[in-house]
Amino acid sequence: MLGKHYFSCLFVLFILAVNLHANDKKTQKLVVANPINLNYRFMIDGGTRREAADPVLEYYKGRYYLFASKSGGYWSSPDLCNWKYIRCRTITTLENYAPTIMVYEDELYFFTKGKVQIFKTNNPEVDNWQEVEVDPRAQGGTDVSWFKDDDGKIYLYWGCSNKAPIMGVEVDPKNKFKSIGERKALIMHRPAEFGWEVEGNNNETGKTGWNEGPCMTKWNGKYYLQYATPGTQFRTYADAVYVADSPLGPFECVDASPFSFKPGGFIAGAGHGHTFQDKYGNYWHVATMKISKRQSFERRLGLFPVYFGDDGRMYTHTVWTDYPFAIPTGKVDFSKNDCSMKWNMLSYGKKVVASSELPRYEAGNANDEYIESWWAAASGKPGEWWQVDLGKPMVVNAIQVNLADHNFELLGPDSYCYRYKVECSLDGTNWQRLVDRTANQEDMPHELVTLDVSVQTRFIRITNTKNVPGNFSLYDFRVFGNAKGELPQKVSGLKVQRDDDKRIYRLTWNADKNATGYIVRWGVDKKHLNYSKMVFTNEFEGRFFRIDMKYQFSVDAFNESGVTPGNL
Repeated sequence: MLGKHYFSCLFVLFILAVNLHANDKKTQKLVVANPINLNYRFMIDGGTRREAADPVLEYYKGRYYLFASKSGGYWSSPDLCNWKYIRCRTITTLENYAPTIMVYEDELYFFTKGKVQIFKTNNPEVDNWQEVEVDPRAQGGTDVSWFKDDDGKIYLYWGCSNKAPIMGVEVDPKNKFKSIGERKALIMHRPAEFGWEVEGNNNETGKTGWNEGPCMTKWNGKYYLQYATPGTQFRTYADAVYVADSPLGPFECVDASPFSFKPGGFIAGAGHGHTFQDKYGNYWHVATMKISKRQSFERRLGLFPVYFGDDGRMYTHTVWTDYPFAIPTGKVDFSKNDCSMKWNMLSYGKKVVASSELPRYEAGNANDEYIESWWAAASGKPGEWWQVDLGKPMVVNAIQVNLADHNFELLGPDSYCYRYKVECSLDGTNWQRLVDRTANQEDMPHELVTLDVSVQTRFIRITNTKNVPGNFSLYDFRVFGNAKGELPQKVSGLKVQRDDDKRIYRLTWNADKNATGYIVRWGVDKKHLNYSKMVFTNEFEGRFFRIDMKYQFSVDAFNESGVTPGNL
């Protein structure tokens, strides 16, 4: 006589099989996770690495256009979720760093560093840009950025130095982009006051960082001039902001800076970015995120919701943005909604096995929530696999596959289309197909697969199905959903200590054995604790504070079942 357990297992397997259609990309909702899943191009200058950085993004004629440094082209999207790459040869300066774009008189303009050359088009869906006549004396610079004011006046900002300031000047596009008036120094270096301007992954080196990548946003009659610091290779790469009553100042640093800051989590960095409005009027920030292991300029892009508070400060949500979050299809109040899907990390630190591994690139590197390490199989042959045991059956809503290109020898304009399958199992013996990329034709190094209907499973395995020109490898294979277990306890015993160097805070609290990790939040007032860092121990040291500001702190505890907010 068959037992109840047997029939229960059959029922669960039936439900699993019914839900497997959910991996079809066409059925996915507008859900994303950082880094943005683009076909990051391999670089052209030797040494295989993918790179995209210094982004700028604008909405133009019903689509979003995203440009980034040295990408050989740009991307187009109808919804900020699904991106199409447009290779471009008619912009001859496209391989330079730090582009800027603007919509002017119903055309899209492009400019970057180096020789002053400007291009325009009225149809960026095709590669047919035209060079614009400019005066030989027109202002150029490094990390240039345009801003068009409500009165139609155009301003140019630039700067990339550990000594020189961020500069600005008005320019005249109707007169060959000649400068109008004198150039002005707008933002000086202040590392002795602002910890975020000191180099280092925790701003610890004592060296003055690079102030670079300006961007201007106007809101409620105020001008918010953003700049990146301390350097693209650091996890503390951030965008701080000054405010003024006019486009050329004088400017004062906003006390709640940096406004775009992500020093922790799976992928860190939120600097050298660009703030824009979507078609519904919501503000977003697209910024540079760092890997910087193969080479300092090995980088990716991230997208973050932005809002302006009643206090006039500029705020960015970064804390849960390398977890899945939704792209709104209407106007949203980001001060009350960060668009997080509220799915939890299920795979971190769980037991893993693999078909093979290389020394220093062990299987555990693929679920350590740290993009700067990765697993690499011994070969790139079909059949190499990696598997995680969630410990018990859990509800799975999404999977992010982050492919690491280990030992590749590819140069731009090459791309690479991986082929693999993802399977799931309740018992580790009977497997069902969950994701099928065995006939894949797209370069998707950071694909987020969202399931239309959740799946309950315990074991998940990814298997390579195509010869790889190197080693099959994963930065992280990330599983999101809900364990439906006990939440961690509210954090207790929080102690906050400020160093004699007022740029430094140190925090400790009582550890909770039921907590996977913690979110340390802070801000200049308790209503907006938007600044945060994810940690996996019960201590925190931050060297990125402002000496003349007092900060409020709170610590959330989280695990695979959810989040317990800290006391405000």
